[in-house]
Amino acid sequence: MNSFTPDRRSLLKGGGTLLAAAATMSSEQLLGLAKAWAQAAPWKPEPGAKINLLRWKRFVEAEDVAFMKIVDAFQKATGVAINVSNESYDDIQPKASVAANTGQGLDLVWGLYSLPFLFPSKCVDMTDVADYLGKKCGGWAPSGEAYGKADGKWIGIPVAATGSLVNYRVAAAEKAGHKEFPKDLGGFADLIKGMNKNGTPAGMALGHASGDANGWLHWALWAHGGNLIDKSNKVVINSPETAKALDYVKGLYDNFIPGTASWNDSSNNKAFLAGQLYLTVNGISIYVTARKENPQIAEDMNHAHLPAGVDGKTRELNLSFPILVFTFTKYPQACKAFTAFLLEPEQYNPWIEAAQGYLSPFLNDYTKNPIWTADPKNTPYREVATLANTPAGVGQMGENAAAAIADFVLVDMFANYCTGREDVKTAMASAERSAKRIFR
Repeated sequence: MNSFTPDRRSLLKGGGTLLAAAATMSSEQLLGLAKAWAQAAPWKPEPGAKINLLRWKRFVEAEDVAFMKIVDAFQKATGVAINVSNESYDDIQPKASVAANTGQGLDLVWGLYSLPFLFPSKCVDMTDVADYLGKKCGGWAPSGEAYGKADGKWIGIPVAATGSLVNYRVAAAEKAGHKEFPKDLGGFADLIKGMNKNGTPAGMALGHASGDANGWLHWALWAHGGNLIDKSNKVVINSPETAKALDYVKGLYDNFIPGTASWNDSSNNKAFLAGQLYLTVNGISIYVTARKENPQIAEDMNHAHLPAGVDGKTRELNLSFPILVFTFTKYPQACKAFTAFLLEPEQYNPWIEAAQGYLSPFLNDYTKNPIWTADPKNTPYREVATLANTPAGVGQMGENAAAAIADFVLVDMFANYCTGREDVKTAMASAERSAKRIFR
């Protein structure tokens, strides 16, 4: 790990509107590091390597700027050409699946959740890259291993996650009777009800929002002791615990701002920043944008982890961002080299500073970065890897669990009940049928 100088700490604590990588490292410095790294790296790119990389569209502009600086430095240092294309969260998986099925079009995909598990046989073994980074950066958090490994080998590298945490307006929460954010399910429900009564409503996505809806609805299921599958991957969604989770979420939904059943991953951001929404579950991107565009909202905001479940434990489905290399690429060494370079301390530390809390690390050493303590409102996002579960929950991560979240099995169950399309028994039975078709 590279050290943090007093000047660098002062910069971070100053709370500037953009903690861009340019503030901590010039392009010339980054290129110099890239050249030195390329000389010593165990992966030597193939001559004339050209990589097509697909990634999700950024929610924090400075993160994307810093990412492209890393891409540019790698290209100049190695001669590898990298074409970066960006797609919305919901379009990443379909685009990657087409490439996996046709064997062409993409070399690298930086995607969501458990994307590599949808087609593990099409993913290059990245164990050498994972071992290299783990030894250099303090080891992987257990959730990082769960998101990266299948059958003992790494099929993807979990670059980072964004926390599905509560973003809320402090004054509205206090007016609703909660000077401290509630740590239990009953207190959370009381807060949502009180905020709505005061005309400062909450709202969380129940539409096909890959990040937001999946995140908080998996939490709600697990918090009540429910699971889609058990430890042996048997479908167990039709249960008394699931019924309790459904009723709990319906109680929240009845106090939400109208329209959440059709929200995508950007809907709550827009409503919050427009002053129409006072509590939601999201990454830190709302706060980052508010600091730049609406400081009054940013000043009144804070973040918290979702409350503990009935057993007193907190389980979250935070949005993992794994990167995978397809087996049909002509340039596997170049792809491995780029992936390893991306997570090296000299590049990664300025990058997560630029992301301003939106990228939370799975490699343990990066929790020491001052971005997590420079602003106390960032600190909850430091713990994302500690509390993160895979979409499999208590089950084993694999192709079926990856397919279930890609098909919005849980999201549709909750949405169908909350909107009145199905009663509790029918919603659970429908989800059970969908899951059993996947987990054959």
